[in-house]
Amino acid sequence: MKETFNAGGLAAKVRTMAPSMTRSMQRVAEAVAADPAGCSRLTVTALAARTGTSEATVVRTARLLGYPGYRDLRLALAALAAREEAGAPPAVTPDIAVDDPLADVVAKLALDEQRCLADTAAQLDVVQLEAAVGALAAARRIDVYGIGASSLVAQDLVQKLLRIGRVAHALGDPHLTLTNAVQLRQGDVAVAITHSGHTHDVVEPLRAAFERGATTIAVTGRPDGTVTHYADHVLLTSRGRESELRPAAMASRTSQLLVVDCLFVGVAQRTYETAAPALSASYEALAHRHSPRRNHPQ
Repeated sequence: MKETFNAGGLAAKVRTMAPSMTRSMQRVAEAVAADPAGCSRLTVTALAARTGTSEATVVRTARLLGYPGYRDLRLALAALAAREEAGAPPAVTPDIAVDDPLADVVAKLALDEQRCLADTAAQLDVVQLEAAVGALAAARRIDVYGIGASSLVAQDLVQKLLRIGRVAHALGDPHLTLTNAVQLRQGDVAVAITHSGHTHDVVEPLRAAFERGATTIAVTGRPDGTVTHYADHVLLTSRGRESELRPAAMASRTSQLLVVDCLFVGVAQRTYETAAPALSASYEALAHRHSPRRNHPQ
């Protein structure tokens, strides 16, 4: 069954899929993302002429984006154009210059973070998310893999899961991570977090877990990444906007954290009877560390 997307998810889908398209298909995808209103008024022949491609390429691009045919894509473009026309245009663009005042940097970063979150939410496959949550809720043990900036996201997920009584691990050493992965079995879950989808130190342990029968989940910005070959469930994140002052690791972290929060809340809902008491117990155990210290008499 082909994927279908609402109008708001179209731009996010184009940005995510473009790197895995042929150059001619990229031209079509970039054209519809840049000018949805104009392209919605074009016939398949006219759009092919505008992009210097063929009618067959236009139809293949529409299908890759999740639409049965070009007619359905045109309807989505028209809906997206109407939504953009109804909303106010942003006051700033997210491109940060080296001489920008700090106030502008704050505004631009906030705008970019909002777009990353909106793009990720629009393209997140809820069916895949539900399946991933179900596997995590029933897991005997959970391993989470991430390197660099993604390791911070992996640790965040593990910390949340521990607070609700789940057995979870995120080891920073690649050798220990792989050693742990080969111990996983059916009933365990491995989660790999990698923006590029090709990070060896993340793909390798996920592959080991997959081959040993564990349920595997990939959180990635690349639907064609190597990590997806060993994932039972794939959760796509926004690719974000990379620039000289905002590297890919920084741009991807926001969308990764959104997916992690969705997984955690979903698991907490599924296991509420045990999660709620565990969460309360963890709050109580740490409460005294957040209170002013009192001087005790000697």
